[in-house]
Amino acid sequence: MISLKSALAKPFARRIYKTIKKWSNNPVETQEKVFKDLISSAKRTKFGVDHDFKNIQSYNDFVNHVPIRDYEGLKSYVDLVVAGEENILWKGKPLYFAKTSGTTSGAKYIPLTKESMPAHVEAARNAILMYIHETGNSKFVDGKMIFLQGSPILNEQNGVKLGRLSGIVAHYVPKYLQKNRMPSWETNCIEDWEAKVDAIVEETLSENMTIISGIPSWVQMYFEKLQQKTNKKVGDIFKNFNLFIFGGVNYEPYRAKFENLIGRRVDSIELYPASEGFFAFQDSQKEKGMLLLLNSGIFYEFVKADEFFEENPKRITVKDVEVGVNYVMIISTNAGLWAYNIGDTVQFTSTKPYRVIVSGRIKHFISAFGEHVIGKEVEQALEEALFDSDVSVSEFTVAPQINPKEGLPYHEWFIEFEKEPNDVLELAKKIDLSLQKQNSYYFDLIDGKVLQTLKITKVKKGGFQDYMKSIGKLGGQNKLPRLSNDRKIVDKFSYNN
Repeated sequence: MISLKSALAKPFARRIYKTIKKWSNNPVETQEKVFKDLISSAKRTKFGVDHDFKNIQSYNDFVNHVPIRDYEGLKSYVDLVVAGEENILWKGKPLYFAKTSGTTSGAKYIPLTKESMPAHVEAARNAILMYIHETGNSKFVDGKMIFLQGSPILNEQNGVKLGRLSGIVAHYVPKYLQKNRMPSWETNCIEDWEAKVDAIVEETLSENMTIISGIPSWVQMYFEKLQQKTNKKVGDIFKNFNLFIFGGVNYEPYRAKFENLIGRRVDSIELYPASEGFFAFQDSQKEKGMLLLLNSGIFYEFVKADEFFEENPKRITVKDVEVGVNYVMIISTNAGLWAYNIGDTVQFTSTKPYRVIVSGRIKHFISAFGEHVIGKEVEQALEEALFDSDVSVSEFTVAPQINPKEGLPYHEWFIEFEKEPNDVLELAKKIDLSLQKQNSYYFDLIDGKVLQTLKITKVKKGGFQDYMKSIGKLGGQNKLPRLSNDRKIVDKFSYNN
């Protein structure tokens, strides 16, 4: 029998589908309106005055007045906001700071405002509603759902609450989902990640879990603990589990492992959230990529990744992007980030509507020899090499080996296998050929005998988790870079293994 909640979900999903269709069919006009609203709203802020917003009439004016910045470039303004000053980057004070671990600057404080906060909550909800509309499947709304996330305990900084984004969002779960939501508040507040996952296992074992959500590497840890405890497949423990929601990393390298742990294939929805904004979600099970959210108080610009480090790279809007090109994504938001480089690279899979995949990080690439290899390429190479084999991989990362003991330099792949290949050299060869096919620079370097074929270094079981634990980044929203242009990570990593 269909429950009332399940029955009501379908007309609600239809309504949201029509709303999304309306703006996604008018992308350029939608973005122009967002742009004008942002400039108008921030005219009297310190940033708006400093950058002469009152004389910005067009996108070209904006490009001339507002340079691209990363967190370091915006930090002098953020510091004033953190100190408690008002009307700096956005009108008034922010509602929250999402605290993230920075690299050069220590902790980052990303403002969330009363205008930006609803988009974080609505986007996740709308992703599920678009799934319901397309598939007609709404039974899962009656079951229990879990999101593996950071602690919801918030601190305060000069009158503004402060915490991890996932912990802040936990305060905004709609009332109609509160009864269905797991884990309990107490368990969610456990700081130690391993202790937290153990507690989640205990809490969820006997529940009717229908949706499980989180970063794949940490959901995998939860699944493995469930299996160790029960000696059963996750799909046998949770018979009605049929929807996995994830973000942060590409699911494909984990898919085979997940299907083995679950015992069957389940539908998945990919999300693209960040502290700086909720940018996209998978709106269709049939199409590749995630729908770029053009109507959520975020104005997008794009710079070709190949040109990004030039002195004056060309900035474009959605109107001029092309499918398949690697772009650095630049955002201006109703939380007061202006021409802000979040560090991600994206590729468009479609422009009707605008759908993207995350192709990597502008800082996470290998070009030690001029090869410009990006995250998407290494993930696809591994996926192609493992196709139609029973080999499965738990985790991997790639780094250049510039000074080998003998022979030419090469790319070194550190792989933790769930099920090892019979012939590691053969697998390395397959990955290498796929990489050559995707990346002409890499092909030329192999062909010209500048590089030798990549080599695989096997990592012991649990080695990646041990490494993340050793640097204090086990769990939560933390994830290991797929590739690096130096050996800082893998040298520490090798030391741990």
